[in-house]
Amino acid sequence: MAEALANKSVQASGGLGTFERYLSVWVALCMLAGIGTGKLLPSVVAGLRGVEFGHGSQINAPIAVLIWLMITPMMMKVDFSSIRNVGLRRW
Repeated sequence: MAEALANKSVQASGGLGTFERYLSVWVALCMLAGIGTGKLLPSVVAGLRGVEFGHGSQINAPIAVLIWLMITPMMMKVDFSSIRNVGLRRW
């Protein structure tokens, strides 16, 4: 009984969700997808590699945009768990 209550309190207090629990799996899958894309479609990778901010700047635009998209929600302290309920709210 006490063990069941402890498990409920961990879940209620914001335990790890599915995404967080399997984050290393998602990262590994993305890495494998990137390697597969590089092997199967080398011209696409070469094209992405050539997209820079300004000629000769050596700042890769796709990587800069993706890093910005990754960091911005953390800086804005976005609560992703509350985003699920946005459509449920009635005005």
